[in-house]
Amino acid sequence: MWRGDLLYLVRNLVLKDFKIRYRNMSLGMLWSLLNPLVMMGILTFIFTVIFPNRSVDHFAVFVLTGMVPYNFFSLAWGAASSSVVESSDFIKRVNVPREMIPLTAVLSTALNMAAQVALLLGLVLFFGYGVNWYWLLLPVVWGLEIVFVCGLGLITATLAVFIRDTRYVVESVNLVLFWLVPIFYPFSAIPAQYREFYQYNPVAALVLASRNILLEGSAPAGELMVKLALVSFATLGVGLFAFRRWKSRFYDYL
Repeated sequence: MWRGDLLYLVRNLVLKDFKIRYRNMSLGMLWSLLNPLVMMGILTFIFTVIFPNRSVDHFAVFVLTGMVPYNFFSLAWGAASSSVVESSDFIKRVNVPREMIPLTAVLSTALNMAAQVALLLGLVLFFGYGVNWYWLLLPVVWGLEIVFVCGLGLITATLAVFIRDTRYVVESVNLVLFWLVPIFYPFSAIPAQYREFYQYNPVAALVLASRNILLEGSAPAGELMVKLALVSFATLGVGLFAFRRWKSRFYDYL
C-alpha cells in the first residue's frame, strides 16, 4: 500500500470513529468533559474539605493535570486492545495493514481528548499560571505518550484475539493505575525508594512532566524525559514485533 493511500486510510478511520462516537449525541464532544469535571469536583471536595491537603495550591487544576493524561491513557489503551476483535468484519473484507486498526484507535482517542486538553489549558490560564516557553514541550511529551499507548495497544490487541478475557485485564490494570499514578497527590508524597519506579511509568511521567510545564513553569527533568522516551519506543518495538509475528493467525480466531 502506497504511503499516500495509507495516510488516507488512517485519516478516514480516525474520522469515522470520531463521528460514530458522537453520533446522535445532542452535546457532542461536551460529553467528554463531564467525566474529568465530575472527578475534579469530587476529588477537590474530598482533599480540600474532608481530608485537607495543605501542600497543594489550586487543587482543582492540580488534579486535572493528572486526570486528563490518565483518561487519555485508559481510554486509548482500552480502545486499542479491543479494536481488532471489534473490527473483525472489516479486517476480513478489506485488505489493509492490520497494524492500522489499533493505531487508529489510539489516534482517534487522541482526537476525542482535544476537548479535555483545551479545558485543562483554559483552567491553567484561569488560575493565573500563564503561558511559558516550556509549553512548546507539551507536544513532545504527549507524542511520547501516544507512542507508548500505541505499543501497549498492539500487544494487548494481539492477546485479545486469542484470549478474549484480555479486555478485563486491561480494565483492572487501569483501575489500579488510578491509584498508582500521582493524580490527586504530589510526587513529593511518594516514598524515596519508589520514586525511581514511578518515573519509569509513562503515565506517571506524563503527569509529572505536565505539572512541571503547566504549574511550575519549568522544563521536565532530562532524566524523566529519557526514561519516558526509552520505555515508549521500547514498548512500540515490542508491540510491532508481537503483532506482526501473530497477525497471520488472526483470521482463524476472528
